[in-house]
Amino acid sequence: MPIYEYECDGCGYRFERHQSIASEPVKRCPHCGGGVRRVINPVGIIFKGSGFYVTDHPRPGKHQGRRPAPASEREKGPSKEESKGSERSEMAEEGSEG
Repeated sequence: MPIYEYECDGCGYRFERHQSIASEPVKRCPHCGGGVRRVINPVGIIFKGSGFYVTDHPRPGKHQGRRPAPASEREKGPSKEESKGSERSEMAEEGSEG
């Protein structure tokens, strides 16, 4: 059975009751007889695993039309075109030194 917490509107007295979900809520304060309301407390939740963090997924609209390369391609190293571009820039730097 769940435990419900109540607070008196008149005197501020707080108390708990073990009640079924189907049972009627308490209406009167046992301390002063005033009206009470049910108190809703925040619940601590811990999310474990992947998919719960901002860094796990790109934000919508960030990479429009572009998808990251598969892991198998990222492990291979630079592509042929990328390595040609770096060779050209190295050659240009060597030529400008002399």
